[in-house]
Amino acid sequence: MATPAGEHPGGLAGWLALLKPAPGRWAFALRLALLCAFTTLVVEVFQTPEAALTVYVCFFVIKPDRATSVVLGLAMLFLITLVIGAVMAVSMGVIDHPLLRVATMALLSFGLLFVASSSKLRPVGGILALIVAYALDLLSNAQIGELATRALLYAWLFVGIPVGVSVVVHLLAGPAPRRLAERALAHRLAAAASVLRAPDVGARRAVAELLSEGTGEILTWLKMAAVEKTSEAEDLAALRQATASVTQILLLAELVSGDGAPWPPALRDRVARTLDEMASILRAGGYPVDIDPEAGASKAGLPPDGAAILEDMQEALLHFAEPPAPATTSQPEKSAGGFFLPDAFTNPEHVQYALKTTAAAMFCYFVYSMLDWPGIHTSLITCYIVSLGTAAETVEKLTLRIAGCLVGAAAGLAAIVFVMPYLSSIGGLLAIVFLAAFASAWVAAGSPRISYAGFQIAFAFFLCVIQGTGPGFDMTIARDRVIGILFGNLVVYLMFTTIWPVSVTRRIDPAIASVLRRLGAMVAAASRPRRYALAGEARAALGTLEQDVGLAHYEPRSVRPAQAWLDARRRVTREIAALQGPLLLGARFDPAGSGAIAARLDRLAEGVGNPTEASGERESFEAQFENLARSLGHPSDATQQGEAPHAPA
Repeated sequence: MATPAGEHPGGLAGWLALLKPAPGRWAFALRLALLCAFTTLVVEVFQTPEAALTVYVCFFVIKPDRATSVVLGLAMLFLITLVIGAVMAVSMGVIDHPLLRVATMALLSFGLLFVASSSKLRPVGGILALIVAYALDLLSNAQIGELATRALLYAWLFVGIPVGVSVVVHLLAGPAPRRLAERALAHRLAAAASVLRAPDVGARRAVAELLSEGTGEILTWLKMAAVEKTSEAEDLAALRQATASVTQILLLAELVSGDGAPWPPALRDRVARTLDEMASILRAGGYPVDIDPEAGASKAGLPPDGAAILEDMQEALLHFAEPPAPATTSQPEKSAGGFFLPDAFTNPEHVQYALKTTAAAMFCYFVYSMLDWPGIHTSLITCYIVSLGTAAETVEKLTLRIAGCLVGAAAGLAAIVFVMPYLSSIGGLLAIVFLAAFASAWVAAGSPRISYAGFQIAFAFFLCVIQGTGPGFDMTIARDRVIGILFGNLVVYLMFTTIWPVSVTRRIDPAIASVLRRLGAMVAAASRPRRYALAGEARAALGTLEQDVGLAHYEPRSVRPAQAWLDARRRVTREIAALQGPLLLGARFDPAGSGAIAARLDRLAEGVGNPTEASGERESFEAQFENLARSLGHPSDATQQGEAPHAPA
């Protein structure tokens, strides 16, 4: 039975497990810490305003590989140039009219947030809206044209400085996307080897998490490597095939490590040694070829399901990095789509998201303006950072950010009291920023369960410590900025849970239907590679489904459905995870009955969330699914007797 990826050990041990080293985590945290330190150096030398915000933008312009980081940085620079140019043109007509300036701030904020929600601009749209709103806020203190121009140019530098530093750092020290892809493949092979040797709970959970992650990031790295023109096309084609093969290897290793263990320990150990050798080749910068899958691996004495798994494993190893002939793998090209999402102008949630975030930010703006308390202007910034599409995601992010804010503020205040008085040069400040950024980046580079806390630790710490030209000692500034962060979090929470609340549970039933359809396509697939490719896609979709089910408990009771509804979906999700292995083997043993199984899965997907009439009584989806699971059984039950599993009627 597959271990649900969403399940983790609880308590302190579970949280500490999320902080353990992972492939690439050390290098990413070190690179981000250097980026923050160098950005601090630039802003301190040139004495630009809002140094803390400028340094914090570094967290949004970095990606694991150099190519994506450079492209993202240049794209952000291009966008902020266009936006600031438009703001400069608008500001000429609003600088002398406070009411009109505030209205313009709200309209531009709404427009950018709508575009961010409904288009491919989502990753950077929030930060652009933040900078535009803050730039217009700066105009309130610049009643002279020259000062207004200078304020907008400083707003451009909020992005321009970290992007410039990021491009230089990544061109000099950023990892190549191909190397990251090779290391990720090696990590997956090592995880498969570990679960074969010792199929304990931790090893099985690691494999389940890797399958839930999917291979999208690896394929993106290989695509960026092709853009860089730093690798031969044949090598990249081999690595793309290796990416498909490693998914098949992980799925098979998970089947072997499940209940029943169809392989003896000696066979598992031999295959694990082969996988470790292949991982070593990938870590060294190559990819394994001419693999001998028969080395000591015999099907003699294995049960039918164990022999079938071994045959598929040998096939995956033999053709690990051997791209199939184009004629046999030609697939219709997937449309990249336009700039806007398909539902950009039909789904009211995009408008509602933009209105709620803008309303929260403008409320904070009015509060600190009317109170004449500019020290809590961080509340406006926070609104753009913490808002997300659903109530569950916003509350989860809110929880992590409050925890991160308290940790970062405590560390910042401790630094002001115990460290800053002893600093006599900018070098000391850079060292403090480097250490804090490294710790924050380590958390931010981890699981989504804790990554947002890392962002907030850095934000709160930078706001406390980086107060101007040189080390900061003013406790009042630190206090006000932390109050602003907490106030902004509170406003966003109230806004997103009381006005047009969007429940994450609305995505659960469609996601269950999508997974069932993928499983149906997997069962009906004509070729073995296609079957395993669809199995990998189904596991990745199942991982997203498990995350949404786990997020639901963050929602207030007024938003989330009844507990019985959630328990039923959680139970069905676990059953689907347990059913994939039997379906995968069953399609191999009984190709003739696969069509009937696929049709039943499709009918079941159509009925998700909609009770159907059965024998004069209303049969729930959960009951239908349980009947399907019982009718399929486990292939090993039949194959132990030398029989093929039967397709349900």
